[in-house]
Amino acid sequence: MEEHILLVEDDESLSRMMRLQLEHAGYRVTTCRTGASALEAARQSEPDLILLDILLPDIDGWTVCEQLRKITDAPIIFSTALGSERDVVRGLELGADDYMIKPFSYKELLARVKGALHRARREATYGRVYRFGRLFVDLERRVVKVNGEHVLLTPLEYKLLAALVEEAGKVVDYETLLRRVWGEQHEGSKEYLKLYIWYLRKKLEMDPSNPQLILTEEGMGYRLVAPSEPRPSPGDNG
Repeated sequence: MEEHILLVEDDESLSRMMRLQLEHAGYRVTTCRTGASALEAARQSEPDLILLDILLPDIDGWTVCEQLRKITDAPIIFSTALGSERDVVRGLELGADDYMIKPFSYKELLARVKGALHRARREATYGRVYRFGRLFVDLERRVVKVNGEHVLLTPLEYKLLAALVEEAGKVVDYETLLRRVWGEQHEGSKEYLKLYIWYLRKKLEMDPSNPQLILTEEGMGYRLVAPSEPRPSPGDNG
């Protein structure tokens, strides 16, 4: 799966060089030169990682980082000439995953990017944290976010989502979901399950009638797309 990096850098020559290096390594790159355009790009393009300069022409990178943390859980790496210990600590406290001081080499750039993406994938795949595109679920803290915004689920909706998260990438059959969420007495109530899947899709999907996260496996059950899986194409599922 081609991973998408949002590069926020106002120095045009440096931005061009970093973009070429990242694309050569196999990443898809979107570039922005201002904080405002970076926030809009993060909302629209769902990046897997963000490289963020601090000294931007409109909004400083500190503020951009704070705003990004409200709309995305993607790893953020500061890429900046500000290299004091106080700056590094401030960046990490604002929610950045790493801090890279200019000038840096091509090898360091790739190592930092690969490391941050690897940690995010490992957390999503093996922990009780699920990240895929716009959806974030932390089962330990019972936190559900879409585009960085908290989503309020009913207890039954949460139990259903948790059952799917714990088996992400696998088909969970109707009877198993009914038993785990509602108990033995509701086995056979497929229409009840279908209704709550619709409730979940309305809260989590961009287009509930064309789901990209909670997929129907006809005649079998439902499947939550795995974190390591390519994103489904529109129209693939309903």
